[in-house]
Amino acid sequence: MSASLATRRVLATLLAAGTLIGAATLPAAADDHRRDHRGPHSPLVIGDVQYDSPSRHDRSNRALNREWVEIKNTGRHSVNLRGYTLTDQQGNRYRFPDFRLDGRSAVKVHTGQGRNTRHDLYQDRHQQVWNDRDTATLRDNRGNVIDTESWGRRGHQHRG
Repeated sequence: MSASLATRRVLATLLAAGTLIGAATLPAAADDHRRDHRGPHSPLVIGDVQYDSPSRHDRSNRALNREWVEIKNTGRHSVNLRGYTLTDQQGNRYRFPDFRLDGRSAVKVHTGQGRNTRHDLYQDRHQQVWNDRDTATLRDNRGNVIDTESWGRRGHQHRG
């Protein structure tokens, strides 16, 4: 057997071994990717969350509006949020109206009632939504998970 034939066989064996190792690790890497980025790539993320209103635990509109979830557009282009939803663990759901979020800007989604503006949207609810232990989930108008934000028992977790 010539030296070049032996070299080619060794290289072929190494290449095959590398391919097998890569194939074995691919499902784990794909699974991690799926957990961290559940939906299609989007410039939208859940920003700050003010849960469990810092004011008295009354059901006044003022107290309800001190509870909010911020949605940020990290991209350069505006995004129309019409049909997007924001939900909590208990199934409370807010469906966004025809609202265009400018690039590199944010909007706060308040729990109570108010007049929608470029920076503030209102769910028109009469009781608190975001509890001490909860998860906010943002979905696009097709139901794909765009981002989630959890807090409470397991600490602060962000996925998206």
